[in-house]
Amino acid sequence: MDKALDLIEAVAAAPLPPRLTDLAAEVELHRATAYRILVDLVRRGWLLRADDRYLPGTAVLRLSARAAHNSLTVLARPVLEDLSARTGMMVNLQVLDSDGSRVVDVVRPDRLAMISTLRDETLPVHRFAGPLALVAALAPQARGPYLDVARKAGHPLDGAAGLLAEIEQAESTGFAVEHGRNEQFVASVSRAVVPLPGAPVCAVTVVGPDAEIDAERMGRLQEELAVAVDTLGKQLSGPSAQADAR
Repeated sequence: MDKALDLIEAVAAAPLPPRLTDLAAEVELHRATAYRILVDLVRRGWLLRADDRYLPGTAVLRLSARAAHNSLTVLARPVLEDLSARTGMMVNLQVLDSDGSRVVDVVRPDRLAMISTLRDETLPVHRFAGPLALVAALAPQARGPYLDVARKAGHPLDGAAGLLAEIEQAESTGFAVEHGRNEQFVASVSRAVVPLPGAPVCAVTVVGPDAEIDAERMGRLQEELAVAVDTLGKQLSGPSAQADAR
């Protein structure tokens, strides 16, 4: 048990996805023993194997999601309130679930009371900006369950207008954008908080009238959103990580 936890912690703490040799040396295990434990951890979803490297698995992300109502929402609340005040928009916090994302906290100005908060609902990747930002921040090998939901719903995956192209765009720019897919005349832009590569903790999403999230205003909204996500990311990384960055 201790060695399994040591391996999970070593993967989570590594600046880049580690190999078997790196992990065995880190936790002082023989390669064959480390490999047997890693196989079980991958099977149970605690780790993800990508080629010859290891990443945090979906079980870790789900566990983080269950804890989101506690420390994460308390930590993020001031950031959400400040971003809402700066943009005049509704702002929400989302975490990954097994087949989409879930809204765990919302700051909604009175003027936008007509827009649903979708709090505690599961949002599929092909209809919302939040899960799109989160899935784009995952390692490609971990995206399967979210793509399956879109496929079963009949949403195209391939082609210029397909979901895979949208994920690639979000991964490239760092922002996911949607206009009217779930609610007519409502748009949103989202950015994932990713303290470690391939392991998004949450996403912050700005939601408002489609007419107010147009090309003219998009640049400013993305700037404000990037500042908020950077602030939250530094808080989640902890004092030691911030000191190392300096």
